[in-house]
Amino acid sequence: MPQNADSHEHVKPYVYETPHSKALHFTISQIQSRMQTNRPDALDLDYTRTMMGVLLFNSRPESLAMIGLGGGSLAKFCHRHLPATRIKVVEINPHVIALRDEFGIPSDDQRFKVRRGDGAAYVQEAPYPVDVLMVDGFDSEGQPPALCSQRFYDDCYDTLQPGGILVVNLHAWHDSYEVFIDRISRSFANEVLVVPGADCSNNIVFASKGTLLPRFNPSILRKHVQFDQQTWNELRPAFVRVASALMKQAEGRSRAT
Repeated sequence: MPQNADSHEHVKPYVYETPHSKALHFTISQIQSRMQTNRPDALDLDYTRTMMGVLLFNSRPESLAMIGLGGGSLAKFCHRHLPATRIKVVEINPHVIALRDEFGIPSDDQRFKVRRGDGAAYVQEAPYPVDVLMVDGFDSEGQPPALCSQRFYDDCYDTLQPGGILVVNLHAWHDSYEVFIDRISRSFANEVLVVPGADCSNNIVFASKGTLLPRFNPSILRKHVQFDQQTWNELRPAFVRVASALMKQAEGRSRAT
């Protein structure tokens, strides 16, 4: 897809800077991504830390795909802390991609690539199955319908390796939020875990191609060798929240049977 073929169809974001941060916005009321200028690879927003709770189920994925680049917080974090993982990021908005240097997103190389493309089309024709698929695709109007349809979640399932994990960021206040959860549950045979965000606006959904609970590795809750102490201190509360939600769900299912 040529870089300027349909640039006029996409809203151009802007960068809001403070002495200590840079943030990507479509409107002043909604932050798409935020970066600490002194720690550009850190995860500054809580929901991104919760999404990285996927490492509780697969601490060293061989392959990872992301739909939605934004300011590149998740992409940069994975590039730094998962050095053996092949990473592909798909972003539809050329104006977002044009800001990759502004946010210190690494250049493409053999294991890390950012590509212009439609996320829904990508999962329909994914070139290879992946261990982890992260969906954080928002535009100026919120969650695009193409990234919330039953077909999309079915295609996400097909894109994953057996035992693969889908991680989705959903706005909890969206009018169709419960519909989206139901669609993911149908695509993934109810192997779904919903973790409320600390900010009460973003809920993170983990869905497994196969049974989710056996993939959980509680040893990760001890300091993980992949992270320095500061990074781990920032991640651990979100990881504990994911683990607690999983245990609560398991207990509820056990009582039901």
